[in-house]
Amino acid sequence: MGARPPRRRAPPAAAAAAAAPGPLGALLAAALLAAAGAQQSATVANPASGASPDLLPHFQLEPEDVYIVKNKAVSLACRATPATQIYFKCNGEWVHQSDHVTQHSTDRSTGLPVMEVRIEVTRQQVEKIFGLEEYWCQCVAWSSSGTTKSQKAFVRIAYLRKNFEQEPTAREVSIEQGIVLPCRPPEGIPPAEVEWLRNEELVDPALDANVYVTPEHSLVLRQARLADTANYTCVAKNIVARRRSSSAAIIVYVNGGWSTWTQWSGCSTSCGRGWQKRSRTCTNPTPLNGGAFCEGQNVQKTACTTLCPVDGAWSEWSKWSECGAECTHWRSRECSEPAPRNGGRDCHGPELDTQNCTSELCTHAAPGAEDVALYVGLVAVAVCLVLLLLVGVLVYCRKKGGLDADVADSSILTAGFQPVSIKPSKADNPSLLTIQPDLSTTTMTYQGSLCSRQDGPAKLQLPNGHLLSPLGAGRHTLHHSSPAAEGADFVARLSTQSYFRSLPRGTNNMAYGTFNFLGGRLMIPNTGISLLIPPDAIPRGKIYEVYLTLHKQEEVRLPLAGCQTLLSPIVSCGPPGVLLTRPAILAMGHCVEASAENWSIRLKKQSCEGTWEDVLQLGAEPCTELYYCQLEAQACYVFTEQLGRFALVGESLSMAASKRLKLVLFAPAACPSLEYNIRVYCLSDTQDVLKEVIQLEKQLGGQLIGAPRVLHFKDSYHNLRLSIHDMPSSLWKSKLLASYQEIPFYHIWSGLQPFLHCTFTLERLSTSTCELACKIWVWQVEGDGQSFTVNFNIAKDTRFSDWLVPDNEVATPALVGPSAFKIPFLIRQKIISSLDPPGTRGADWRTLAQKLNLDSHLSFFASKPSPTAMILNLWEARHFPNGNLSQLAAAVAEVGKQDGALFAVSEAEC
Repeated sequence: MGARPPRRRAPPAAAAAAAAPGPLGALLAAALLAAAGAQQSATVANPASGASPDLLPHFQLEPEDVYIVKNKAVSLACRATPATQIYFKCNGEWVHQSDHVTQHSTDRSTGLPVMEVRIEVTRQQVEKIFGLEEYWCQCVAWSSSGTTKSQKAFVRIAYLRKNFEQEPTAREVSIEQGIVLPCRPPEGIPPAEVEWLRNEELVDPALDANVYVTPEHSLVLRQARLADTANYTCVAKNIVARRRSSSAAIIVYVNGGWSTWTQWSGCSTSCGRGWQKRSRTCTNPTPLNGGAFCEGQNVQKTACTTLCPVDGAWSEWSKWSECGAECTHWRSRECSEPAPRNGGRDCHGPELDTQNCTSELCTHAAPGAEDVALYVGLVAVAVCLVLLLLVGVLVYCRKKGGLDADVADSSILTAGFQPVSIKPSKADNPSLLTIQPDLSTTTMTYQGSLCSRQDGPAKLQLPNGHLLSPLGAGRHTLHHSSPAAEGADFVARLSTQSYFRSLPRGTNNMAYGTFNFLGGRLMIPNTGISLLIPPDAIPRGKIYEVYLTLHKQEEVRLPLAGCQTLLSPIVSCGPPGVLLTRPAILAMGHCVEASAENWSIRLKKQSCEGTWEDVLQLGAEPCTELYYCQLEAQACYVFTEQLGRFALVGESLSMAASKRLKLVLFAPAACPSLEYNIRVYCLSDTQDVLKEVIQLEKQLGGQLIGAPRVLHFKDSYHNLRLSIHDMPSSLWKSKLLASYQEIPFYHIWSGLQPFLHCTFTLERLSTSTCELACKIWVWQVEGDGQSFTVNFNIAKDTRFSDWLVPDNEVATPALVGPSAFKIPFLIRQKIISSLDPPGTRGADWRTLAQKLNLDSHLSFFASKPSPTAMILNLWEARHFPNGNLSQLAAAVAEVGKQDGALFAVSEAEC
């Protein structure tokens, strides 16, 4: 309150006396007014030195609006300073002094007097004037400088009626239709607050963007979803009571939609006129909650004609030829009356007939000079064969007797490496390990390695030589073994085994080879799947026939529970049960955006009984030393000492978990009719699935439209939607009944259905239209999406682009021996013997792992007999065939620099 000028007022005591009934009250009021007048005259005549507008009372506490609930009285309070008297006035009348509860105190900061007053107001006091006006109260405070009034506080009786003015009603709505549920709460003071319940659970618009509540308390669903099918209740409440409306049942139904037509069946007859059919189902989407079934036919038939096969028949024999010098003559016939066609059988029997003839023209000449030369040549060939046989026997006996011929060919190593220095390479010097072996000139299957006869020292001391020199001074032996088995022989032998029944037929998704202690690798081209068998993983003296197989999801049953999803291809390597002395490395792609807070990822292996077991949880301490897995952005590398069937399975821990989908568009290369189909595939982002789709589209005569796109598909329970836009309406029209197509969430999330796709059926209005320009949107409901801008000529044959075959793939499915590795065997052994023992100042395998960004796996490397070998094996698996040996050499050289005694190189050698 602002300061007011002093003015003449009746004191509160006089006001209270005037309020007293009878003549006694009037007399007391007159006396008090006279005394106050005299005091006021004195005050005006002789104003106090401290009197000023600043000493007007001001309120520290003012009365506030209150509600009376049921029959409970309410309390009003006010506090002012400096104040000599405070009284309440309610509805223009002073409250009796005896109804005030007064408390005096002093303000510690100013030293001025403080007065606080409280009164109680009952329901009966308010009801006396109910209907005439609202009941209010106000404080008036006095000081020597004047008076101050507080704000008015209104006292109201709180209530809430029982009946709603408007309640929500039950409805049936189509999916994606908007819904408005009205609600007008009962009359009440204070006004009732409204909230909504869905199946007795609170509806919170802050958590669901599809829902909001209007200022008039109506509940609005922007787009009806199947999950919105429920009972809705409007709840009104204030400080008095809580009222519930009757529940309104909302049913969201889905009208059925046709799926795409299947391919036409084969003709019903193998010869002549028949019929063929195609069908579709009302599953895109399936009718739900009483939605309408699809209109139209689900089966179409059309006539077809198949050319009848014609078996071939022989023509007449020709005339006999003249009798030749060998006393024979011949005749011939042709399979041309008729010739076989349309798959008919070929003619049986000979097409050439010869007989002896006894004509007088048949003469037998005596042996001449040409016959003698022939006989001499045959004798010479026989002698050469005998000599070659003797040489072979001698070589065999020499080997059996323990002789070890020095057949080392130094060009095997020197062709791939040149001596270099450990110091940083200059501009004109070649880097360490930079020249890669030339495998393109190999003319035989090489299964061996150069093995030194002398054991080297624990540390690599090269005071007068180069780091990683190709050959030492000792002797070496080149070992050969038989070539890898042919595909037919291998599959024939494999078919005798019991586990063969679970392997796919054919060799498109299989690689196999024969391996010994030298190791090697198997690769399934264009899938990113490979198996590295390091040297000495197979015991010496043993030979294993090993296979690597990619399974289709429909061939192997992989049970998934809850939020689990398949993240990688299902891969088998075998034979099962084979134990290796060193871990092999199985490489395969995956489609997970891995993070510890969003995913729990496990490596699963199928047991001999057919059940799938968790053998490793990524990110946790391994419970066994048989398995280990390194997960990278696009691929995972599984270290395993037991061959078998593996798959990577993830379980999402939050709705932020996402998988990578690869979106690929295909369309027919030729379009003889007005109808034209565009197929949009939604694939797991792994090379093997893309390879299968490419092979499928080649059979269907499809052509690729643009490059693939990557979409991050989240575990949000929302489906994937696809729609087509921006087509020139004067040239094209869409034959789809709905504005978009939808792929269910679980079909994509499980990862068990590899070739999910939607087909957009278009129709051109004229056969002369060959250009198509449109845009296809692919998005997850409540998520981000991708758009494809389609602009191409449908009459032009478009070949599959080069990106479909990755540059780092090798066409050879099996590599045996040194040709399977980038690092030569001798250099590998030198690195291992140098870095396995603990080095001074950290110059050992730990530093090498750090240089190669593998220091997060130190505990696993340390658990193996040779940590350096594990690091080099992983480098081979990650970088074959395009690994940069210069970078590896630089990392090894950096390790050597930390220990001057490890690699001593003179300046003259640099």
